[in-house]
Amino acid sequence: MQFFKNIVFGIALGAGAILPGISSGVLCVIFGIYETLLNSILYFFRDIKKNLLFLFPLGLGGFLGIFLLGNILSYLFTRFEIPMKCIFLGLILGSIPSLFKEACPKKKFRLHYLLYTLTSFLFTFALFSLENQLPFSNSETASPTFQFLFLCGFLMSAGIIIPGVSNTAILMCLGIYSTYLHAIASLNLSILLPMVIGIILGSFIFMLLIQYLLKNYHIPTFFSIIGFVLGSTILLFPNFSFDSTHIIGYIGFFISFFLIIKCVNKRRRPLTIFFA
Repeated sequence: MQFFKNIVFGIALGAGAILPGISSGVLCVIFGIYETLLNSILYFFRDIKKNLLFLFPLGLGGFLGIFLLGNILSYLFTRFEIPMKCIFLGLILGSIPSLFKEACPKKKFRLHYLLYTLTSFLFTFALFSLENQLPFSNSETASPTFQFLFLCGFLMSAGIIIPGVSNTAILMCLGIYSTYLHAIASLNLSILLPMVIGIILGSFIFMLLIQYLLKNYHIPTFFSIIGFVLGSTILLFPNFSFDSTHIIGYIGFFISFFLIIKCVNKRRRPLTIFFA
């Protein structure tokens, strides 16, 4: 059962690598697999069988989400934009109370901790504002070099590892987003391969960075993660209306909101990442 659940999680993570406004890192936090995922990768050789059983279905689901279901997911977000955004908004906001509990399980809450949340929230807000102002073109761009594609993949990995940092904003800033989408649709390995290499290397480096920060600056880091997660909701808030589409969206929001609260309450435990 857990195997198929991780496949579903992987599909959602694959969607987060494609869809504007959805962060794979945020989805990992929401699903409660963020710490387990990082631990399984960084300490893969400590328990190969256990980590492989966890990572394989996620990778399989990610492949399905990106290469096989990418067009379907894009269609759903285009055809049913309001309901889909409301569902993801409910998932994200429903996970926030549990994140505050995880941020300081052994220490009393201090008001100044919210400064870290506010700072990362404003950073994410600025990043998404920049993304909205950047032009998007569906036309093919000139063939980029291997080195540039590797750099794009490396920087894109920040959006995969750090919750709330937008992959699409990074790729739009680099002027490579449309090329990236075309490469996925056509399985253009000359574009995808150097980006994948950059993503793998960058992900490992960013995971080590987060490991260090959580180990040495746990509370500031985790409250900053909360700010990134909250900031990721900016693009998901719909304009308020009471037509049928919005009403369906509101229903989807409340269902996903209460489902995620129920789920995280069952699995809640103090954060003990990276101390093995």
